[in-house]
Amino acid sequence: MKKEEDFVMGLLVYIARLREKKHYSTAKSYQDALNSFKCFCGMEKIPYSYINRDTLLCYQSWLLGGGRSLNTVSTYMRRIRHIYNLAMEAGEAPFVPNLFKDVFTGVESKRKKALPREMLERMFNAPLEDPSLRRVQLTVRLMFAFSGIAFVDLTHLKWENIRDGILQYHRQKSGSLIQLEIPSGALRLLDELSACTAKESLYLFPFLSGTRTGEAAYKEYNRTLSRFNHDLKLLARSTGVTLPVTSYTIRHSFASFLKEQDVAHPINQGENSLIL
Repeated sequence: MKKEEDFVMGLLVYIARLREKKHYSTAKSYQDALNSFKCFCGMEKIPYSYINRDTLLCYQSWLLGGGRSLNTVSTYMRRIRHIYNLAMEAGEAPFVPNLFKDVFTGVESKRKKALPREMLERMFNAPLEDPSLRRVQLTVRLMFAFSGIAFVDLTHLKWENIRDGILQYHRQKSGSLIQLEIPSGALRLLDELSACTAKESLYLFPFLSGTRTGEAAYKEYNRTLSRFNHDLKLLARSTGVTLPVTSYTIRHSFASFLKEQDVAHPINQGENSLIL
């Protein structure tokens, strides 16, 4: 009798291939989906025949009942669908018409993420005695001053990225070249935050060790991002900001600020930056 193919093994093989290609973020997304689905099924091995419309609908209800967002449901379902389709093409899984039709695989529109101007000013300028909170405050102010720079790009900046008052770097996500003039008032913030960095560090700011490579570097950054978002919530609470705040909030808030000021390009904001 032919042994039935296993969804778990198929997904693990796919994850291994992603890691070989250094697609660590995508690999983690598939691993998260696998861990969640295994927990729901209560099985270490899941035959493809077990994956049917009823199972997927129950899984969706289980996720939502556990407080997962629709976007998380969509991500997990799309990961499962991709692996199932690969197995079906290889003749390892049966064809089931409209298998994923009744589960959510779209994108849920998000609520507005930008902070109101008065909350930004409070978070940026409130006096703080705690040195750790002061570092977080400096970080968000610099993210805003650097045209809403992504946290991942800020953490990877080096002194060589700054020349003659110009910040120049390549986006970690896309590789796109970014160039912008640093507002003069941001220089003291830059100096204060960079002074917290260990002298032997490769980077400008005190977030990453610079000693790790490959997947170990990716995991270090994820831990750093998680810690920063945790500390950002503490900063918000300490400064009376009542809306949810994450590293992405600064990018969205900067874009909203430009729109309010009717500025077409970040380079044109000059000395009118909110933080200066």
